[in-house]
Amino acid sequence: MDAPTDITLHQKSKILEVEYPDGATYKLPLEYLRVYSPSAEVRGHGGPMELVTGKRDVGVTQIEPVGNYAIQLHFDDGHNTGIFSWEGLRELGDDYEKNWAEYLGRLEKAGASRDQLWH
Repeated sequence: MDAPTDITLHQKSKILEVEYPDGATYKLPLEYLRVYSPSAEVRGHGGPMELVTGKRDVGVTQIEPVGNYAIQLHFDDGHNTGIFSWEGLRELGDDYEKNWAEYLGRLEKAGASRDQLWH
């Protein structure tokens, strides 16, 4: 998987813009990246994916390169264990509509909210 040609963090709109060499560009909300973090904490350590709530206003304080294959996002809620590979970011971009609809459905089913932490 080719590395992105550009990654731009838009702090005000809370969007991570990722551009690939083939011209594909994704504008990924930070909330989406946080709730779909590839970390074991979110991915459920092999079990079902964790339902992450209350992240509508989450921000990113730092973006660190990881070798030549990924970035690590440091979210302002303290979460920083997810390594976003170039391929993973591309998949999150390609599957955004489906994933986001699924996430909103999971929130609704659980009676949870994008604005409040849920336990």
